Parts: sequence; C-alpha cells; structure tokens
Amino acid sequence: MSLDPPTYLSSLQNNIRARPIPWEGAVRAGTITDNDLKTIKAVDKVRKEQRKQTVENDIESYQSLILGGEKGKSVLDSASKRSDVIQYMLVLTGDLINDVPSLVSKLLQHSEPYKPIVPYLSHSTNLEDPIPLLASSVLTSILSTAQTQLSKSNPKTDEALTKLYKYLSTLTTSQDSGLQDIAVQEYSALLRSKKAREIFWSQREETVSPLLDILRAAVGASRDSDSSLFNGGSSIRSAMEAGLSGGVGLQLLYHVLLTIWQLSFEASLVGKGLEKEEELIPLYTQLLRLSPKEKTTRILLSTLFNLFSAHTNKSTLLPIATTARLPALLSNLKGRHLTDPDLLDDLKALTEMMDEYTSSQTTFDEYAAELSTGKLRWSPPHRDANFWHENARRILDDDGGALPKVLAEIMGKSWDDEKQVLAIACNDVGWLVKEAPEKRQGLEKLGIKGRVMELMTDKDETVRWESLRAVGEWMRYSFDD
Repeated sequence: MSLDPPTYLSSLQNNIRARPIPWEGAVRAGTITDNDLKTIKAVDKVRKEQRKQTVENDIESYQSLILGGEKGKSVLDSASKRSDVIQYMLVLTGDLINDVPSLVSKLLQHSEPYKPIVPYLSHSTNLEDPIPLLASSVLTSILSTAQTQLSKSNPKTDEALTKLYKYLSTLTTSQDSGLQDIAVQEYSALLRSKKAREIFWSQREETVSPLLDILRAAVGASRDSDSSLFNGGSSIRSAMEAGLSGGVGLQLLYHVLLTIWQLSFEASLVGKGLEKEEELIPLYTQLLRLSPKEKTTRILLSTLFNLFSAHTNKSTLLPIATTARLPALLSNLKGRHLTDPDLLDDLKALTEMMDEYTSSQTTFDEYAAELSTGKLRWSPPHRDANFWHENARRILDDDGGALPKVLAEIMGKSWDDEKQVLAIACNDVGWLVKEAPEKRQGLEKLGIKGRVMELMTDKDETVRWESLRAVGEWMRYSFDD
C-alpha cells in the first residue's frame, strides 16, 4: 500500500538536493576518496533513466559507497563529522533506492545492511534535526523491502526495526503534525509482516499508545474520559459541524487508522490489550460517529471486524461493543447514503456479528463481561433498579461468588486518574447490599465493606457520595438486625 510522501519530508529532501557541496574540499580533507566522488558524480543531478542504468552497471560500487566493503569504508562512516555530506548522502541513498529497486536487494545481501545508518537515528535529540529524519526514511525503505524479500526475519533486521520504532515514537509525541505524519506513514510501510507487527506491539507503550492519544484528541477525549465515549459524546450532527478536534487533520487521522488496521491483523495478540490498555472499542465507536469520509468509516469498520473475528476476543470485546452502543450506531450507518462496496460489506458482516451476539445475551451477561475487563464504566445496568432487583443474588452466587471477588480486586486499586471506577464500584456495592442484605457478610469477608468506608474520605466528590450511599445501606440493615 503506497502513500504519498509527507510534505514536510519532501520539502526537506528538495532543499538538500539543491545545496552545493564542496566535494573537492571533502576529498582533500580525506573525508571521502576520489573513487567515492566519481561514484557520486555519476548519479548526481542526472535523469532517472541514466541514474538507473549507471547503478545497475556498477551495483557493487554503490553497495560499497553506502554500506562499505572491499572497496573502502561507507561514506556514511567516513564523513560522519560533515553534516552537509551526511545529509546529502542520506537523500541520495533514498533516491537511489526509489529509482533502482535492484539496489535494495543488493544492500540486503551485505553482511551489515543497516549498521552505517542506524546510529544516525540518535544523532540529535532535536526532533527537527534533518539527519535522523532522513536516516529513518532510508531505513524504512530498506526494512520494508527486507520483509518481502528475506525468507525469514533475522536478529539484525529485528534489532534495526526495534531502534527505528523507538525513534519514530518520539515523532508521534511531537506537537508538530508534520513530524507525526512522517512517523505514522513510516510505521505503515514497516508493518508488512507478522514479525514486524509483533515487535511493534511489544513496544506498544512507545509505539501504539501515542497513536491512540492522537485518535482521542481527534474526538476531543482524553485517557480518563472514557465515560463520555460510552455515553456517545457529541451527536453526529454537532460532530460534523464542529469537525475533528485537537488539531488532527484528516490525512493524519487516516494514516493513524491505517496503522492500527494493519496491527489488527494480529487480532489474537493485540485485541484484548488494545481494549484493556487503550479502551479502543468505545473510542472507535465514537470515531465512527464522527467519521468525516467513507474511507475513514471503511477502515474503522474493517479494524473492528478484524478484532472481533478472533475467537479469543469475542467473549471480551463484543460485550464492550454492546455497552458502547455499537449495534445502534451500525443501524444508523445503514441509513446513510454509503457507496463504497468494501465498506458496505464490512458493515453488513459486522452488523450480523453483533446481532448474533446480542440475540443470545442477557443484561447479566453484559454486566459480568464488563466486570471481567477489570474496569467499570457507567453502562446502563449500574443505575437500573430493575437490573439489581432481578440479578443481585445471582451476581453474588454465580460461579461460586466469582464476580464479587473481581469487584473486590477492582476496588482494591487506587484508580488515581480514573476515580469514576471507584464511584461505580461503590454504587454497585450499595445495590447489592440493598437487594440482598443477607449476603453482606460475604462482602465483608472480601474486605469490601472496609474499603467502602475508607473511600468515604476520598478526595473525589463522586466517590465520597457513592461510598456514603453504600455504607448507608449497610448501616440500615445493621440497625434492622
């Protein structure tokens, strides 16, 4: 899948191509050799066809020029103190790779195909330094080709990929959307193989989390605002009128969604983690509500379908999708005038999958599934008096009392950045005691009563209120006894 090169990077490369380099001085200083200069001059500022023919006729020399070999050191090594020469060589290497596909294959045959380039990723901590940006572009070209040409991954490729991911992750946390887009497009070019996606996921704190932060910014949410996502947030009309939030342009949004879509092909590996760590399902549901183009809607639906299709994810992700009101949104989408055939196919398949699931589920199943995620949200059952009247004893007794144990574990955490989880847990405890007072001793043995009483002095007002209400139920039945 080919994407247009980022404008920021193209402009930088064009500026470097236009700069004069005092080559003869570099030769006299011993920075490069006469032979290096001849090899460079043969392809400098010539037509693409001529350049391609020149390189193919002497491909060994160009492999040596870039990576070093029997003919001498790599210019990227010998000229390491000359930033102008390094910048030019990185741009030239990128041009040669693009113009002469056989050169990449030759570079990959070298014993150290990445060694002269990788160190330049850490050339500077200044994100606008051109050298790391150019080095990342060259490495992306070589590594993306390596995944299709090499029969299996190898330690050197995996190590280079790990270091490149780490560098690109610093760009995604930048406030500059141009730098973010460079990183995201290079991620997309790299995620071509199972191994590349596995490495990407293994570094997810650096790689995946900043991408989800960009998506959260696009819907005007933050990491601790999942309740607004579950409640639907903006209406479709107001969202369309307001546009995307957080300075996230449509191009960057699409490229981020494309990267997550590629990652979703490892659904069994990433599905549960994406939800548990990033709350992806409510976020993607909200993105679907706000989606400004068919191409973004298509890729959102396709990603969700990939994740839900993995057998290991169904019991975890489908209940959360139901709580996030995805089925109702899919029904609304069917009423829009959509024309993309792939989008319509994914919408149909996803709707059928959700219908099959919801037709066999009860509200109790929905609540139990939410508890199993280890995190509570203000989903409908929590404030539904009929739900608690009908299910409180079942919640306490089902599977040997497994659900109260999970509730106790959730309450045992501090949830410093998401206090609403504790408030919801106290709400649930209050309902359980009210509807099944004879069972409250079991809750006390799990430490739930003591924890609720501790939370009466919590700094969060909602937590204090819900814990006070729960303790009130306990005290009421204590007095009755």
